[in-house]
Amino acid sequence: MIKGYIFDYGGTLDTGGCHWGKVLWSAYMRHGVPVTEDRFREAYVYAERFLGKGETVKPGHTFRKTLSMKLEIEMNRLVSTGSWTAGEEKINRLHEDILEDVYDGVRRATAYSRGVLEKIKERYPMVLVSNFYGNINTVLAEFGLDCLFNGVIESAVVGVRKPDPRIFRLGTDALGLNPEDVMVVGDSFTNDIIPAAAAGCRTAWLKGEGWTDAVYDEQLPDVIIKDLSRLLSEV
Repeated sequence: MIKGYIFDYGGTLDTGGCHWGKVLWSAYMRHGVPVTEDRFREAYVYAERFLGKGETVKPGHTFRKTLSMKLEIEMNRLVSTGSWTAGEEKINRLHEDILEDVYDGVRRATAYSRGVLEKIKERYPMVLVSNFYGNINTVLAEFGLDCLFNGVIESAVVGVRKPDPRIFRLGTDALGLNPEDVMVVGDSFTNDIIPAAAAGCRTAWLKGEGWTDAVYDEQLPDVIIKDLSRLLSEV
């Protein structure tokens, strides 16, 4: 019997299951940035690793600020590697256009997620477990999600990152529940489903638009959903 929930954040509550690389790549294409997907992918990974060092993002930075920095790092990387040639004015304009585009999508996605979580919270305690940059509490407040969770386990704070199963044990401890009584909900099969199952939790895979052709063992998750609202039939 499920007695509590653990939710992932990035790619789960803020994009409806779409991989963040895909979200940004699609925005680049909508705005006509003339780069190949391979070149963009390299810049995306570079920016993620740069921000993940923990020296750039501050606890008080909003998601909008974080996204703006991420786009700036990506675009500078594309230019510095010769993948994109454009003047400063054009780069700045595209930066602002893509920022507005993506941020608007995140606001819509988090508002939808909030509606689902509010219903789940009526019956179950919930904890957030996320690989993030040290500012997840500011981001949750930005989107009105801060009052929904009984605890927040953030990799940059606790020093454990997915896919280490220990981070999910921290989540079950925060709930005060045995792992087998907790449902973990996440979009990443590698970072959420596999380690959560290894930690002894039940799992719900939010199967959205991925960024690779990887094939996973769909017998592993207890539930596969395409939309968070599907969870409401489980509660």
